[in-house]
Amino acid sequence: MNPHLRVTLVQTELEWQDPAANRHRLAAHFRGLLGHTDLVVLPEMFSTGFSMDASTLAEDMHGPTIEWMREEAAALGCVITGSLIVREADRCHNRLVWARPDGTLEHYDKRHLFRMANEQQHYAAGTRRLVTEIKGWRVCPLICYDLRFPVWSRSRGDYDLLLYV
Repeated sequence: MNPHLRVTLVQTELEWQDPAANRHRLAAHFRGLLGHTDLVVLPEMFSTGFSMDASTLAEDMHGPTIEWMREEAAALGCVITGSLIVREADRCHNRLVWARPDGTLEHYDKRHLFRMANEQQHYAAGTRRLVTEIKGWRVCPLICYDLRFPVWSRSRGDYDLLLYV
């Protein structure tokens, strides 16, 4: 494992349900990061805010936000991750996307949906964890409320870093 992993956390105000404005705002935070970070971590539902309007706001895996993530990761030479609303077949997911600078993607669908906001009525729960690699670090990225379920995130010796957006 490489002992140095430079992580940039981006937390900013979001424009409610306005993906284009949020991509523009987030890109402004990326200025000056080239050569200074290995991983940019964006918030849960960074393109829309935590919305239950999944059917209106969902994009597919070739939508503008995923393409933006690919372009920004390539331009910065780093991984960009965060969650957004993704439609796959006839179901919507609160999906964490792991976008590498070479254009490849991995994803994790939030397993534990936030019942107090009725998230389960709008999103399908994920069924598998993701463990991915960056600079020799094995990373298990999860989303928000997954934090309340330690059995799901328990290390089986399969990751070095547990990351929640």
